[in-house]
Formats: sequence, structure tokens, C-alpha cells
Amino acid sequence: MSSIKNLDNETFENEISESKIPVLVDFWAEWCAPCKALSPILDEISNELGGKIVVTKVNLDENQELAMKYSIRSIPTLLLFKNGQLSDMKVGLPSKSDLLDWVNSKI
Repeated sequence: MSSIKNLDNETFENEISESKIPVLVDFWAEWCAPCKALSPILDEISNELGGKIVVTKVNLDENQELAMKYSIRSIPTLLLFKNGQLSDMKVGLPSKSDLLDWVNSKI
């Protein structure tokens, strides 16, 4: 069972600002093949790093305001927030090991 939360324009700010642990946000779209390939990797990372990080998803097509606010030009794009602030960004489809290395180096 996935512990990944879906965020939207209404829930995004509260989820990011109120989290006591870093939040990883995946900007994705239904039509995006690399996004679909990334989904099971994010599920595994969410399960493996539970308690250290919150993994969330934002549907690009349904949340254009957020995409514009964070200048999302390509998907998948991963944003990492710490203490309510954008800490880092990764664009494209990383391998699981690369993604784990990146996240672990930031949290």
C-alpha cells in the first residue's frame, strides 16, 4: 500500500509548511511515460524512508498554478522541501539508487 499523498493547489502550502520532516514532491501527468516509470520507485522510497521523508505527488494538468509557481517546464520534476522551503530540484527519470543517494544527501 502506498503512503504517497496527492497534493493540489489547496493542500500544497499547508502540507509543505506543516511537515516536521522533508517533503519530496513529484510533479507528474497521466500522459507522461517517464512519470509512470517513476511511480513504483517513489512507492519503494516512501516505504523505505518512512518517518524520514514524506513523498507526495502533484498532477501537473490539474494544478497549473503550482507548476507555474515552481517553474516546472519538464516532467517528471522532483522538488525537495525542508522546513517549508525549497531545498533542491531534480528533473527527469532517475534510477532508484540515484534517487535514494540524492534524497539521503539532502535530508
